[in-house]
Amino acid sequence: MCASSASHTIGIIGGMGPAATVDLFDRIVRATPAQRDQDHIPILIVNDPSIPDRTAAILHSGEDPTPRLAVGIEKLAAMGADFVAIPCNTAHFYLPVLSESAPIPLLDMIGETVAAVRREHPAVERVGVLATSGTLAVGLYQNALQAAGLTPVEPTPAEVERMMDAIYGPQGVKTTGVTAEARNGLQTVGQALIDRGAQALILGCTEIPLALHDGDLPVLLVASSQCLAEAAVRVAFSS
Repeated sequence: MCASSASHTIGIIGGMGPAATVDLFDRIVRATPAQRDQDHIPILIVNDPSIPDRTAAILHSGEDPTPRLAVGIEKLAAMGADFVAIPCNTAHFYLPVLSESAPIPLLDMIGETVAAVRREHPAVERVGVLATSGTLAVGLYQNALQAAGLTPVEPTPAEVERMMDAIYGPQGVKTTGVTAEARNGLQTVGQALIDRGAQALILGCTEIPLALHDGDLPVLLVASSQCLAEAAVRVAFSS
């Protein structure tokens, strides 16, 4: 028996970065219960790498990314998307403002990720957060975890710096792709959070799941991009 056709078209605002956008597309395809081409979900992508850096905007008075994000949402709606997924955790700092004027619903990757931890891993109480300095500074995951009754385990300033180097540095994922240096840096920070009691780790930057995979560390790794993909599939097939 073939899967039923999706009821809704997914829109993706990409370019933050492009590799993370490709990864989300791939995860949606693999999460779709399809047995033939026609069972898959229509997906529209606006890949806009000109969107200003979100961490720079939050921490260093950089250019506001919301106008470009809003343009992307409008484009997707005009193209026929029924809802939008944004594969950038730090961009979710702007989700409340964007949602006010968005013509179609926006998925909440932060909320979906924390809900997945609570729903699928009820024994977990302490959750480490691997994310950009911008995401951590505004408490996106810390606040959501605490609201769900979970205890966040945060990286130290030195560990945040090491993560940022693994993402943005000369050998970082955004700069040159997945390198041994980037993987080692992220694993080192992840292990430090585990040593301080983390029972699971949220990969709270969409570049991090490109470098870290199940089995790389001795606890559960929860990829925010995977949670977003599964939520998109669920909504696409909803009535």
